[in-house]
Amino acid sequence: MTTNLNGKVALVAGATRGCGRAIAVELARAGAYVYATGRSSKAAGKSEMDRPETIEGTGELVTAVGGSGQALRVDHLEADEVAALIKRIDGEQGRLDILINDIFGGDAYMQWDKKLWEHDLPGGLRMLRMGIDTHLITAALALPLMLRHPGGLVVEMTDGTFEYNRKFRERVGFYYDLVKAAVGRITLGLTAELKDEQCTAIAVTPGWLRSEAMLDEFGVTEENWRDAVEQVPHFCISESPTYVARGLAALAADTGHARYAGQCLSSGQLARIYGITDVDSSRPDCWSYVTEIEDTGLPARENGYR
Repeated sequence: MTTNLNGKVALVAGATRGCGRAIAVELARAGAYVYATGRSSKAAGKSEMDRPETIEGTGELVTAVGGSGQALRVDHLEADEVAALIKRIDGEQGRLDILINDIFGGDAYMQWDKKLWEHDLPGGLRMLRMGIDTHLITAALALPLMLRHPGGLVVEMTDGTFEYNRKFRERVGFYYDLVKAAVGRITLGLTAELKDEQCTAIAVTPGWLRSEAMLDEFGVTEENWRDAVEQVPHFCISESPTYVARGLAALAADTGHARYAGQCLSSGQLARIYGITDVDSSRPDCWSYVTEIEDTGLPARENGYR
């Protein structure tokens, strides 16, 4: 299908890096006017993520693909800042068609090897605020504008399918597991509350994402990422941020996206539905791989999963 978002207005909340940045670029490439927001800024400095990427850098990438939009520093934990952002979108565009809730930034507080009573409590609670409160604040303030026009799409970005997250995810830490499970619940709650509206809420999960931080951790780049498979064989199933972003752009352009209301779609599922591929022309199916290969203790093999 043709990915055409001309005339649509999108807000990608949490677009400084990773899949949020890629989603902003792909929505803009498809013709949407994109408001990309994040905390790390050339003007205001780094967020607690302490990464070099900035929201202005995302804006430059949007421009580079011929897209239109604005890159703005917004802290989505601050309701006043989010309200001002929505007021700005309303004043400039008079509509909002697509909301991508991709805000997190709790990486600095992850303690994957700690049980609840061992985990740093202030850091864990901060993670909850960054991964849950931000999504609620943004949806609550953006939806009145979205509901003025039919066909709106709210995408809650998460980590893991609903089925996978139904069980407690060991080895990720109590707070991280709770954040991602809560995002699924937000999707279900929004779907129930939007049942009489022409607006759809869907959750989307990428697979093992080759984000900027992940590439740095393994000491590789997007061009030579396969070098990391030698040290972490299951990294063979990883995917670029562009993969889920292409799928999301196709989903947003699909006038029948309401049929997926309340579901969680993986990047692999989106690829199959819309016939898209990753940047290397492969089609990774990470969550099937994790369930059938990695979690069962089988040796890494990508055949049948790319």
